Amino acid sequence: MPKIEIYTQYFCPYCARAVKLLTDKGVEFTEIDAPNGSAARKTATERSGGRTTVPQIFFDGQAIGGCDELVALNRAGKLDTMLAG
Repeated sequence: MPKIEIYTQYFCPYCARAVKLLTDKGVEFTEIDAPNGSAARKTATERSGGRTTVPQIFFDGQAIGGCDELVALNRAGKLDTMLAG
């Protein structure tokens, strides 16, 4: 299973959806609080190649995108394969 990190901020519906999907899959992940203007948000932006929105999701250090990309991977049947490592 890959190491999963997700940068989120409080009261973000897209963050909540992504966290719920990963939780429903039963995988372990690290959630990093990254509100606007925080050092964590700056790190997420740098790691993701300049994306400034949350969530930003990383599998083994590789940016996979945000909530929309995570949901698309799941719908395409690719997420379970990626989670299996």
